[in-house]
Amino acid sequence: MTTALITGASGGIGRGFAEELAARKSNLVLVARSEEKLNQLASQLQTQHNIKVDVIVKDLAQPGSTADVFNYTQEKGIIIDTLINNAGFGEYGEFAERDSERQVKMIQLNVLALVELTHKYLPLMQQRKSGNIINVASIAAFQPIPYMSVYAASKAFVLSFSESLWAENREYGVHVLCVCPGPIDTNFFTEARFPPTLAAKNIQVTKVETVVRDTLQALEKGETVVVSGGFTSHLIPKLSRLVPRKTLVSVIEKQFKR
Repeated sequence: MTTALITGASGGIGRGFAEELAARKSNLVLVARSEEKLNQLASQLQTQHNIKVDVIVKDLAQPGSTADVFNYTQEKGIIIDTLINNAGFGEYGEFAERDSERQVKMIQLNVLALVELTHKYLPLMQQRKSGNIINVASIAAFQPIPYMSVYAASKAFVLSFSESLWAENREYGVHVLCVCPGPIDTNFFTEARFPPTLAAKNIQVTKVETVVRDTLQALEKGETVVVSGGFTSHLIPKLSRLVPRKTLVSVIEKQFKR
């Protein structure tokens, strides 16, 4: 049986990946901050699908946490066939008015933890000449977003980083895929502290199950990037190539302004 390591696994897309991969008889290593949620999910999936589920309770925004995750799997002799870097968060508001520690924490989780985990597991996949790395970005990766400046920039990093690694690792039999979902039916907007009136504008909300299905189908096809969502989600990446950036950012600023 294969084993997938999923960060941010206690809810949202991470939980969706865990449920689908468990149904496909993959063992799991689930990483998140909430011990209670992880243990409940692990118990449920082990009972339903007769698989092995390891739980690692970690805040990946904290220094040294990725090393702890890697050391745990090494000490247990767990071979990670699929790494899903899903953990991340966003925040709404003018950058100058936001708490600086939270902005740095966003970079640590959305970017640094993803890079560190990838750097730890990728060499082992190269040695085995097999493996998958799925990095969860967002349609925010395709253009700057005023009032979500750090979040959009972090996801642009994930997209560029993932595409580069895809090209570097083809000869090793390791596939790297970046998934860029549009708005999803999770608590993202609440945690990002979006004003309710702005959150309500995101009427084309995609189900988690759809994002997971689109991602795994794209992985099987050997794609580099997959956009998941409705018509608007697929339009946004095209607009960033067709519309002058200054014009595009000006329009987005008006849409996202409180």
